Amino acid sequence: MPTSSTSPDSSASAEVSLQLVWLRSDLRVHDNTALAAAAERGPVVVVVTPCYPQWRQHGHGANKLDFLRRGLHVLQQALAGYHIPLKVIDCDTFAEIPEVLAALCASLNVAALHFNDEYAINEQIRDAAVRRRLADLDIRLHHYTDMIAFAPGELLTGKGDYYGVFTPFSKRWHKDLEARRLKLAPAPGVQATPLDPHGQAIQGDAIPSLPHDLPVPVDASLWPAGEDAAQERLERFMTFRARRYHEQRDLPATRGTSELSAYLALGMISARQCYAAVLAENGSLSDGDVGLTAWVNELIWREFYQHILIGFPRVNRHRPFQRHTEALAWRDDDAGFDAWCEGRTGYPLVDAAMRQLTSTGWMHNRLRMVTAMFLTKHLLIDWRRGEAFFMEHLVDGELGANNGGWQWAASTGTDAAPYFRIFNPTTQGERFDKDAEFIASLVPELSSLPAKRRHQPSDEDRHACGYPRPIVDHKAARLRALDAFKALSKGN
Repeated sequence: MPTSSTSPDSSASAEVSLQLVWLRSDLRVHDNTALAAAAERGPVVVVVTPCYPQWRQHGHGANKLDFLRRGLHVLQQALAGYHIPLKVIDCDTFAEIPEVLAALCASLNVAALHFNDEYAINEQIRDAAVRRRLADLDIRLHHYTDMIAFAPGELLTGKGDYYGVFTPFSKRWHKDLEARRLKLAPAPGVQATPLDPHGQAIQGDAIPSLPHDLPVPVDASLWPAGEDAAQERLERFMTFRARRYHEQRDLPATRGTSELSAYLALGMISARQCYAAVLAENGSLSDGDVGLTAWVNELIWREFYQHILIGFPRVNRHRPFQRHTEALAWRDDDAGFDAWCEGRTGYPLVDAAMRQLTSTGWMHNRLRMVTAMFLTKHLLIDWRRGEAFFMEHLVDGELGANNGGWQWAASTGTDAAPYFRIFNPTTQGERFDKDAEFIASLVPELSSLPAKRRHQPSDEDRHACGYPRPIVDHKAARLRALDAFKALSKGN
């Protein structure tokens, strides 16, 4: 796997020196590049910096933070089996981290700090500040490419630019892929309990509780935390569903997806581990079983969006990828937005999907496209409002994928849906939820109706079961959206 280091430690093997590993969105022991590299150099201590207030400032809500907290508890237990203590720095903001990390390094006489790279702009700024602060203390720093196969900047167009379209990026990804990039990092060996400069055993710290003012998160049993839970999901997916992924991934009433997105977002499983599972079954990531290669394609999309964060930093700052769409005349419609958030738009598939999000912390990928397009095209409401609402509720919320998906639906992003492509939520339901089973499960007021009428309940049906009339007419909304985008084109 490609690694990078700001200061090579050629003498590490000649002396026992304490290595500090800073884990962030890589909460696992197995196949962890930074942890494996540190364990080769000396005794290891791991540190985490939850920064719940900073996560909230970035839009993450109770579901993601609770999953993170539970993941830290599992991680602590796993590390204990290797005699690796978990230190916890409970600060409020990223700005505090350089100083508190420096203090921890000084108190433990740390020789080097190791971490895996992250690519969102605030994380980049944080890590640069840590580099500067540790350089002042002459503490070596090693950082690694772990979340993705290719570091941003390794895959560029013939003109030396970052790819802004997925298909050529994917082709280049497959073409340049080497076995070393997919090699799994070994777990650390069981070490002797590390000692501080006074000869005392280094103790781990308690995991901080969530802020008391957070809403109640979704049922934790829906998302058991930790790498063991992630591996169990991967195994079930590969055994029962992966080979039919291409057929079932768009069917919300069917468990046809891997359900690993939350674990990938916090690194409780690595993309490499997923690729290894595919290779064990298929022998290839690009040829062979259609279901398996279709799933690999989705994993590469996740990597593509990380490259976009670096190559086009404006998307980190709430700006559209397609610059000309900054002038789009979005509507102020709080009533419409609230109806969308609460699952009472009068469009059964949209409402079922939004209720799935708010009740489980997750939404089926096909439905993410349908609901996002409904907000941005039918209601002509700014995609940034929807992006923020999703981030607030998603247990798998991650800037690159969430922003990329929203901008695609709004026709403002990479590979953007043509502005004239506007999903009809009724026909989407009839196509992908043929018997309206998903709708019936999330919109129980419609469950007593025959399947066809669940998709298109009459006024009488709506009145009888208390289900609202559509808040907007599909044809009229479509024309309004087309006019808005055409006016944008004329303005340029």
